[in-house]
Amino acid sequence: MTGYNAPVKDMQFLLHDVFAISVLDIPGYSDLDRAFTGAVLEEAGKVASAVLAPLNATGDRQGCVLENGNVRTPDGFKAAFAAMKEGGWTALDCDPEYGGQGLPYLVNCAVGEIFVSANMAFNMYQGLTHGAVSAIHTHGTDAQKAMYLPKMIACDWTGTMNLTEPHCGTDLGLLRTKAEPQEDGSYLITGQKIFISAGDHDLAENIIHLVLARAPGGGEGTKGISLFIVPKFLVGEDGNPGARNGVSTGKIEEKMGIHGNATCVLNYDGAKGWLLGDLHKGMRAMFTMMNEARLGVGLQGYAVAEAAYQNAVTYAKDRLQGRAVTGVQNPGGAADPLIVHPDIRRMLMDQKSFVEGARALTFWGASLIDRAHRSDDAAADGLIGLLTPVIKGFQTDKGFEAAVQAQQIFGGHGYIEEQGMSQFVRDARIAMIYEGANGVQALDLVGRKLAADGGRHVMAFLDLIKAECRAHDGDKRMQPFAGALKSASKQLQAAALYFMQNGMKNPDAALAGSSDFLHLTGHVCLGLMWVKMAKAAFTALDAGAGDKDYLEAKIATGRYYMARQLPACTMHLAKIESGADPVMALAAEAF
Repeated sequence: MTGYNAPVKDMQFLLHDVFAISVLDIPGYSDLDRAFTGAVLEEAGKVASAVLAPLNATGDRQGCVLENGNVRTPDGFKAAFAAMKEGGWTALDCDPEYGGQGLPYLVNCAVGEIFVSANMAFNMYQGLTHGAVSAIHTHGTDAQKAMYLPKMIACDWTGTMNLTEPHCGTDLGLLRTKAEPQEDGSYLITGQKIFISAGDHDLAENIIHLVLARAPGGGEGTKGISLFIVPKFLVGEDGNPGARNGVSTGKIEEKMGIHGNATCVLNYDGAKGWLLGDLHKGMRAMFTMMNEARLGVGLQGYAVAEAAYQNAVTYAKDRLQGRAVTGVQNPGGAADPLIVHPDIRRMLMDQKSFVEGARALTFWGASLIDRAHRSDDAAADGLIGLLTPVIKGFQTDKGFEAAVQAQQIFGGHGYIEEQGMSQFVRDARIAMIYEGANGVQALDLVGRKLAADGGRHVMAFLDLIKAECRAHDGDKRMQPFAGALKSASKQLQAAALYFMQNGMKNPDAALAGSSDFLHLTGHVCLGLMWVKMAKAAFTALDAGAGDKDYLEAKIATGRYYMARQLPACTMHLAKIESGADPVMALAAEAF
């Protein structure tokens, strides 16, 4: 059986020592002092450890069951969902006008990490609802907001996103689901959607599906797609669920992981729906939900790795195996604990340095979202737009690797289900695929985000890194950090220059290196975060503030990342500069 404890100390260090959120000029941040965020995170940690984590294995073993057209969730999920609602955890950063608490998105992000680490599959029910709330809040009419948002923010009703169809995933231009307009202003939706997370369940009294479909006159491709609100139960004039709508669950997918979440095939047979946003502009409305979801999936990547890492550390300290090559470390035992061995330390340091760096990057990204939305800051909006595919793609790739490393530390015991480590690996795997597979994230980064607004945002990012490095000139303690980041950022610039010089005349040259560019950018991002964390740790030590052991461990972990992980930038640049020829050399028939 696995366990989990919320890393509140590390979160507090980031929020208040690294980012100093309470003094930032973002509306609402002045209320986020150390005592307030500490109280919120500690309470979330208690819910995670006492309520959610014990159900993680239960959800994995039992999964969801489709009975007589209705989905039953695993034992304990209904009570846990009720506890989440009662505690107000589903409404942290939602609009107070509709029952939300109005806290910044950053707070919701930090709490979300805790809940994902404890039970990823369970948290998806409310997490997807949050995205649907954002889409309706941004694009809905006043009447739609009044009808749906209060119930969805409270999670009395939950929400989904319906994009994928059996014949099309990423290429939504092939979408076939139809929307026929009716005289009363509604539409009848007909078609089939697959891979719908939380598509049906017994946790809420209604489910509000956001469905992409084609209305007449829209034309071909994605430009002809509209977005519709399609409730499972039609909402009566009294605001309560009434008759069953024409949407049914065809089956629950049998998946590699996240068994506790119902991934459904949904059949729409003349289901009544209402347009959300502008006609034939559905992709714009859906991307309000998708962009939020992608940052959330990036969070899932490191949050599952955090839980796996915690269990790997415990096992490495307890499990006796072999003797340290430098001499006996446990003379009273038959062997030394695993953690004395350098290769075990390597794997643990890989995990620790990644997770702590990814947490910092995600928190910083959340603060950029707050700045963009609360201050209408175009620069912040552009920067987080650039970084979103990196956060999603890099952190889920590396998060899966970290979960596998945690499992590896258990040896054969990690491969059997009794220990629970395989669940972390299986659950983490989906994050590399859904909300846009990571290869698509890489194409988005290279094909769209680099050139967006004339390259203004990537240049601003590089300027930010240069300023960070210059700020530490003359500080010998910071040179292992700032010096390494400076070198890596030059490799990032070289890669971008290669694309500029070769991408137009040979697009394959850019696309063949896109995944390497995403990873190169991800390493530079985490390098930037480690520079910031190291400086904050040195400052606290100089002031005699904080936990000395924690701060020294933070610096040592950062040094490891800069020395052992950041050099991967050299490899990625070499692969990018090899061009398309090695990738495209074989004819299709030769495979």
